[in-house]
Amino acid sequence: MDADESLAETVILLVSELVTNAVVHTGCPAVLRLVLPAEDPGEVPAGAMPPVRLEVADADCRAPVPRCSDEDETGGRGLALVDGLADRWGWTREGAGKRIWCELDRGVQAGTGGAAAVAYGTGIAACGGLAYEAV
Repeated sequence: MDADESLAETVILLVSELVTNAVVHTGCPAVLRLVLPAEDPGEVPAGAMPPVRLEVADADCRAPVPRCSDEDETGGRGLALVDGLADRWGWTREGAGKRIWCELDRGVQAGTGGAAAVAYGTGIAACGGLAYEAV
């Protein structure tokens, strides 16, 4: 599996967890935003790619609360997964609701001589800075 496939699988899992949490815990629709920025040398170290950012907005202003699930529980691990898989995550109040976000670093571009061992995002960079939203 190459780095782009691994990154894509992680993005899919994080989207699933964040959207599921929003819908299950609010009972309302959620808005997903996926940002795939183009390289911007002013905002990231030389040779690095900007992170992939996921945002899920919902209509509930309550803060997300990570919880500790028992071994036999089938739920309650969503935010623990987000915390373990994302490089950064957080939330902000937005109007009457909130927006939960997470970011995944894409490492160093192939051929730039950077220190990172894995070159995430070399195929995504060709898209040139895209943002997608879905309800």
